[in-house]
Amino acid sequence: MTDHIRAFLAHLASERGLSTNTIAAYGRDLDLFAAFVGVERPVEALSGEDVARFTAHALRGGASEATLARRLSAIRMFARFLCSEGVLDEDFTDKSPSRRAPLRLPSALSHSRLRRLLGATKTQGMHGLRDRAILEMLYATGLRVSELVGLRHTDLDTERREVRCRGKGGKERVVPVGEVALGWVAAYLQERTLRDTDSSPWLFAGRGGRPVSRQTVWRLVRSTAARAEIGQRVSPHTLRHTFATHLLAGGADLRAIQELLGHARLATTQIYTHVEVERLKRVYREAHPRA
Repeated sequence: MTDHIRAFLAHLASERGLSTNTIAAYGRDLDLFAAFVGVERPVEALSGEDVARFTAHALRGGASEATLARRLSAIRMFARFLCSEGVLDEDFTDKSPSRRAPLRLPSALSHSRLRRLLGATKTQGMHGLRDRAILEMLYATGLRVSELVGLRHTDLDTERREVRCRGKGGKERVVPVGEVALGWVAAYLQERTLRDTDSSPWLFAGRGGRPVSRQTVWRLVRSTAARAEIGQRVSPHTLRHTFATHLLAGGADLRAIQELLGHARLATTQIYTHVEVERLKRVYREAHPRA
């Protein structure tokens, strides 16, 4: 089992171009399945009954529907890979019922809460300016935190007001950047130059000139949200959701938002239409006398 799983993960990296995090998640899910059925078990002996028993075991262990749907998706992809490689003659997951993850609407900040969050940033000194620039860039561009920390100086074009980032699977896209965010980035870079620490090629530098870490950005967002007393859980991804939600509410085309977010499928972006509908329902309930 283990050798076939590793071959499958290598296939995802080289042929499918999936991100490192996605591949790691598939690997963890398949390792759980292998541990359940027995790592020494020949893949030719796998059956739909194994998948059913694994599903029941996961449910008894308290796995959520979303987690179970992801694990079964990994097993299904693994089985199809084995068939395509000629290892298996039949897909042992063919008759296994698929499970759909429950629809979870992304959490976004209102305009007032966003202003409170940005206003709660400590902007004293180089690191304070960097922190405010990071938050402004996350909201202005909708970048994933992994995309933001991977930005280099050369990725930002201040004249054209755009940034080039590398998304999932190494795919590049160009995203516009607003004047406010560019202003904070400029202030931060100017302070870096004054301190003679501008030799780092990374746009947002951490210790030793290395790129600021994802963990640092997560801590920054959470601590700033706590200081602003936002009253809801806030992560870097919340600012990405806020970016998309505010664009949609402002009349942006869904396909344009898809391009800006770097979604491969429009269906992924359509989740924001549900967010907007829920917002309109809330406005209706609060404003209509017979709601």
